[in-house]
Amino acid sequence: MVQIEDLGRIIDEHPFFQGIDGKLRGLLVGCAANERVDAGQYLFRQGGHADKFYLIRAGSISLEIHAPGRTIMVDTLTEGEVVGWSWLVEPYRWTFDARAQELTRLVSFDAKCLRGKMEADAELGYEVLRRFVPVMGHRLAATRLQLVDLYGPAE
Repeated sequence: MVQIEDLGRIIDEHPFFQGIDGKLRGLLVGCAANERVDAGQYLFRQGGHADKFYLIRAGSISLEIHAPGRTIMVDTLTEGEVVGWSWLVEPYRWTFDARAQELTRLVSFDAKCLRGKMEADAELGYEVLRRFVPVMGHRLAATRLQLVDLYGPAE
């Protein structure tokens, strides 16, 4: 079992939270847990309740959307990346499926816990949102490119 001190070290070393203030990291640790998913297992499904987000420590996760008659892989996320931003935006429902491509080790964060801490501590709220906005922009751009490729005019 990963100890709280180890979760703090893992958060400190992960690129997504690199350089975060020690006080803020301490608040994050209180909402964190160590997890793993096996190859082929879903981390979450589109439309499901978005109650966590994840830092990938090792392995890979594919983000997928469904189109008529097919599943489209939007992006593949690997070690050092973050999975899940739907926990930030009401109604807190996943917009993609996330499936492990191999055994994947993650740190998960309880969304309700973290949203409460972000409401109580504006500095934490700003820091988390500042780090998530570029992720959201990247994922939306990647999805747009996949859809243009799929539904755009044939040349």
